Amino acid sequence: MKVGIIRCMQTEDYCPGTTDFMALRNKRGSFAELDGELELVGFTNCGGCPGKRVLLKAKLLIDRGAEVIAFASCIRKGTPMGYPCLFHEKMIQMVKEKFGQQVQILEYSH
Repeated sequence: MKVGIIRCMQTEDYCPGTTDFMALRNKRGSFAELDGELELVGFTNCGGCPGKRVLLKAKLLIDRGAEVIAFASCIRKGTPMGYPCLFHEKMIQMVKEKFGQQVQILEYSH
């Protein structure tokens, strides 16, 4: 399965995505529910607050073959900054409504 990950733009200076990649590679966290071999096709940010560009980012991943889009845990948990995204529920809802018929949506990564 081809996977794309959307992360919080604010955490880019703090986190290189290592734990997301390990979770994907080892099929842990939300990736444990996926069947077969997993391939990362893209790792992008949400587009910045308040997340209005998340649909564009999801479309870019789908255009590159993503069958699954995972929202990185930094969006919901606020790690490593300790500040969860205030818009995470809305972003996830928008992507599910627009692309949920095309791709599987995972609400966290690890």
